Amino acid sequence: MNTYSRAAVTVLAGVIACGKPQAAPTYEAVPVSRRTLVVSASASGAIEPVLTVDVKSKASGEIIEMNVQTGDDVKAGQLLASIDPRIPRNNLAQAQANLQVAQAQLANAKAQLARSDTLFKAQAITQTEYDQAKLDYANANASVIRAQSDLENARDRMNDTKLRAPLAGTIITKNVELGTVISSPTTDVGGGTVLFRMANLDTVQIRALVDETDIGKVQAGLLTTITVDAYPNRPFEGTVLKVEPQATVQQNVTMFNVLVRIPNPNHLLKPGMNTEVEIHVGRRDNVVAIPNAALRTQRDVASAAQVLGLDPNDVQQQLAAARQQTATRDSASLGGGAGGAGGSAPLTITLPDGRTVPVPPGISAAQVRLAQSAMQKRQAGGTPTDEERAAARAIFSAMGSGGAGGGGFGGAGGAGGFRRTNAEPSSYIVFVMKQGKPAPLQIRTGLTDLDYIEVVSGLTEQDTVLVLPSASLLNAQRDMQQRMRNVTGGGLPGLQQQPTTTQQRPQATPARP
Repeated sequence: MNTYSRAAVTVLAGVIACGKPQAAPTYEAVPVSRRTLVVSASASGAIEPVLTVDVKSKASGEIIEMNVQTGDDVKAGQLLASIDPRIPRNNLAQAQANLQVAQAQLANAKAQLARSDTLFKAQAITQTEYDQAKLDYANANASVIRAQSDLENARDRMNDTKLRAPLAGTIITKNVELGTVISSPTTDVGGGTVLFRMANLDTVQIRALVDETDIGKVQAGLLTTITVDAYPNRPFEGTVLKVEPQATVQQNVTMFNVLVRIPNPNHLLKPGMNTEVEIHVGRRDNVVAIPNAALRTQRDVASAAQVLGLDPNDVQQQLAAARQQTATRDSASLGGGAGGAGGSAPLTITLPDGRTVPVPPGISAAQVRLAQSAMQKRQAGGTPTDEERAAARAIFSAMGSGGAGGGGFGGAGGAGGFRRTNAEPSSYIVFVMKQGKPAPLQIRTGLTDLDYIEVVSGLTEQDTVLVLPSASLLNAQRDMQQRMRNVTGGGLPGLQQQPTTTQQRPQATPARP
């Protein structure tokens, strides 16, 4: 073999070696750990005061003194502005004078009545004259009362020239300036002039719009986290006050108003600020949790087993044996109630794809018969009864399918199809490392935040779960590899044209990799 042949062999061997796919780990081992899971329903809204008051003046006239500006915090009864007091002051003086006159007239009428009484007893005056004296006294007394009422009203109108805060709060808007002539709502049919708008900002609220798909999980008393653009690194805590019953439709999306109350002692939150609200519809503190990507369902457990180099049939047998042991143990603990009286064999159900699997504990034989009938009717094109549909829904929900009377066991691969706020226990399969080898394990799960999921039973902190790519991704990679093999003849692109090149150089044809 000459030098050129040896070089060709070396190059071809190097190219083929480079074309071999490098063995890469097909899974990631993740230790089981504890963490806090928080599931939230997102919404948006704007800050608004709980109570807003329009401040008007009972007195009419020119503003001669302005004591506050927008943004000032005021106390209840604090002086806000002063109105020209000249007319009210003159009316007050007139009322005082009228009272003095009325009091003098009352004194005269009282003295006259006393004299008339003496003369009438001495029969010096007639009955008519005596009655007239009593009438004059009554009129004088009424005049005094009327004058006192007018004086009180005049004094109130004088006090109204000093506009004071009706409550403790913050001046939000100011509509008038010094020198503005205002009208009183008591005399103006238009309602009078609004001088200020103020509100108490110690507690504010958000009218957040929540999508109808999440509103069923929201209720009064749930904790919320509020963020605003002004303080991106400072979340605020609030509480759901109530869910308003009337829906709002925006761009064909049905939403509901949720009122959220937020303590605001430092008045950092201003009315009108746009907010993002996270309503904590579910929370689990310090629970055992694993990544959602580690979960597998009955539908994709076979593909996951192939990725790990396991026999799918052996995996199914191991899972069936584990379920049978669990059912037997539960039946014994419940006195044989779950899987038949007297420790009989666990109940099974035949799926539309022909597989026969054990049903979870707690399912009765009657429910199995109804569910089996529902599937048979569906396959024959019939319509199951409501009782049959309910039984099928209960069985497949217990199996973790998420379906209602169908034949499958949920979506394929990884974390797809999980409900965001589903806190009810569900059954899934994970692969764990046992004695250095992957092994399937049935677990019960709870709340999930789409990244991690709570493990109710089946795993401890000493376990390690295997996170695999989704079944759909693995199938796509396998199909791509097969297509590349068909196109390239099993090597790299261009190598199948090599024989055409070597015809011009016969000395390279004997080379074999």
